[in-house]
Amino acid sequence: MTALKDASVFVTGGSRGIGKALVEELYARGAGKVYASARDPRTVTHPDAVPVALEITDPASVAAAAAQAEDVTVLINNAGAVVGANFLDSPVDDVRREFETNFYGPLLVTRAFAPIIERNGGGHILTMHSVMSWLATGYSYSASKAALWSQTNSLRLELRPRGIAVTGLHMAYVDTDLAAGVDAPKADPRDIAVLALDGVEAGAHEVLGDDITRQVKAGLAGDLTGLYPQVA
Repeated sequence: MTALKDASVFVTGGSRGIGKALVEELYARGAGKVYASARDPRTVTHPDAVPVALEITDPASVAAAAAQAEDVTVLINNAGAVVGANFLDSPVDDVRREFETNFYGPLLVTRAFAPIIERNGGGHILTMHSVMSWLATGYSYSASKAALWSQTNSLRLELRPRGIAVTGLHMAYVDTDLAAGVDAPKADPRDIAVLALDGVEAGAHEVLGDDITRQVKAGLAGDLTGLYPQVA
């Protein structure tokens, strides 16, 4: 279990959407300090948050951000991107860009902050996945999130002996800018933030944010045609 009260927390992508909701909920739970990162730190609007400039795909930017936050005990890997590349027709560089942001970016940040969290006596890492980690769509976004899920599962094993617990959050559509053009049910970012931080405080390995995600996760145990009826 991880106490968030009085904790020092670093949130990537903390200026909008789920990241902004997480910053607000962290302070509501009594966090001592919350670093909120963004490419442009001027977009961080929470009055108590510490704005940090960060491009998660740039090792120098990641190192500079970590050097500003050496008191952190909780890391939240929230920043990500939806490029919309498909495997057969999109430029391969677009597929790579999705993986650079959604897979290698969180890895760079985790590698930078894990020694800091360990030096501070241990703590927690929360990483945002997606229901698309378990449901392929023909686009590289789902593949990048599937790879991130596998990365998280591996890091959980590597970091446990170092006193760092790891939680993965999966959810379907959330009412943020990234899903603005989607005509489907969407969760409230605040509800997702509450569930995610409940999971951190409870020491949960995974948090499933909605009914769709729970249904898809359950379907992994069945035949592929259950998730992909079009191939039946």
